[in-house]
Amino acid sequence: MLVQISIRNLAVIERLSIEFGPGLQVLTGETGAGKSIVIDALGLVAGARGSAELVRHGADRAEIEAMFELPADHQAWRTLDELGIPADPSESLIVRRELSAEGKSSIRVNGRLVTLSMLREIGDLVVNLHGQHEHQSLLKTDRHLEWLDQYASGEIGPLKRQYQDTYEAYRAIERELDELRQTVRQTLQMADLYRFQAEEIGAAKLVPGEDEALEQERILLSGGEKLMEAVSLGYEALNGSGGALEKIAGAASRLSAVSRHDPSRLGALVEQIQSAYYQLEDAAHELRAYRDGLEFDPARLDQVESRLAQIQSLKRKYGGSIGDILAHHEKIQADLATLETQDERVAELEGRLAELKDRLAAEAEFLSRARRAAAERLAADIERHLKDLHMERTRFAVHFEPADYGRDGADRVEFLISANPGEPPRPLAKIASGGELSRIMLALKTIFASIDRIPVLVFDEVDTGVSGQAAQAIARKLANLAGTCQVFAVTHLPQVASMADAHYAIFKEVSDGRTFTRVEPLAGEARVRELARMLGGERITDTTLRHAEEMIEMARKSQSKPAGF
Repeated sequence: MLVQISIRNLAVIERLSIEFGPGLQVLTGETGAGKSIVIDALGLVAGARGSAELVRHGADRAEIEAMFELPADHQAWRTLDELGIPADPSESLIVRRELSAEGKSSIRVNGRLVTLSMLREIGDLVVNLHGQHEHQSLLKTDRHLEWLDQYASGEIGPLKRQYQDTYEAYRAIERELDELRQTVRQTLQMADLYRFQAEEIGAAKLVPGEDEALEQERILLSGGEKLMEAVSLGYEALNGSGGALEKIAGAASRLSAVSRHDPSRLGALVEQIQSAYYQLEDAAHELRAYRDGLEFDPARLDQVESRLAQIQSLKRKYGGSIGDILAHHEKIQADLATLETQDERVAELEGRLAELKDRLAAEAEFLSRARRAAAERLAADIERHLKDLHMERTRFAVHFEPADYGRDGADRVEFLISANPGEPPRPLAKIASGGELSRIMLALKTIFASIDRIPVLVFDEVDTGVSGQAAQAIARKLANLAGTCQVFAVTHLPQVASMADAHYAIFKEVSDGRTFTRVEPLAGEARVRELARMLGGERITDTTLRHAEEMIEMARKSQSKPAGF
């Protein structure tokens, strides 16, 4: 429950601190006194969006701090842990919100800075606000299915989760199939081109490094005739008749014969000449071998040049090197292979999709049956509570229509009512008054209070548009609801105020040209006088005082709520 809230510089509130207890907490006061501002402050704590306009004129910032006490097993503690916020269930949950006049804001939960979305995630588990216009949400049919599923979450929840798992699998395969079909269409458009390219490259039978070897061979072939002529002439000059070797051999022989006459000088020269002879002899042998290995084949040169032209053409089309060409060939072959298997994959996915669609239809039907059964129970429960609220002639129904498969199933749901016997149920928007909508919403809140375990319920003038017995019935319903959770009610009805476990009066005062709002807890005579004011207006009489005392006494006798929760 909400233990305390402190407010500073929020609208007309300069400084305010209120402590609350369990049960029904009633806030009353004249119109414009600022009752709804207290509720707005609680909404900000629960994650409502704030603005700089809420900051009191002349102040730098508005500050709201709220302290909650929650059961140790409440979902809020697990959510705090998931969000990485330090939390000890044996201690309090403290939320602090600041709004600056410049439009900036900061939020802290148990001292840890959090985002607005994180605060809203926590606040949705702790506080449920029902403003005087919120009953209009009953007219939004897209909320009705959500409420029905929440009402019977025990039975519907598992079926819904199973359906959603199947739906997500169905949608995933549907998306994959759409993408694959798109890919198949694109690949089919390229298939003929790919086949031509693959055949052209494959027919070339390229070998890595082949172009480099052919270039070298072309150089040799293109100069073969000149090489043959030059090498042959070189060989004949060295080893032919009258060639250099023959002459050097003769010279060496003659010099060797006379070297004995001057061995010191001619001996060394003879050795040099003989060494030169041997080197030239080796060179002659190499030239002969080179000459014998030379070929001058114009037909082979044509073949080499033709092959190099073919390779160059492929390079222009598919890459700058033979390696690039072969890589492209490998890629398009893989693409063609994929295309061949894509048809099989499409058929496989289509089969899987058909299976999932059948399964989806069956699970949607199970879910729909569970909802229809729950709808009957919900209608009976709401009619029972409406009877308590003096709407015993009202009949409540849940209308079902088939819908396209979506994440929540294949049902479209709308709440209908029949206000008078014999009239068929019709949409709420067409026949329900504001007071009736308020009571229907109160009936729903009463039903859901034991389901969603939200500890703090806030009703801002939910009793608008009702009076007399209906007002008394609303008062009793709020009091009974306060037996399971802490209920805040901003009200103009003395019937509701008389049932309060704690009554707070909100006053607006003007001092030094500034407006101030203050809150006072009421008890004893002060509470009696506030009820008398609500009964008779500004003029309080002995009659209205006695009536107020009687209402408080009757409320005290009728209440049998537990002291705490």
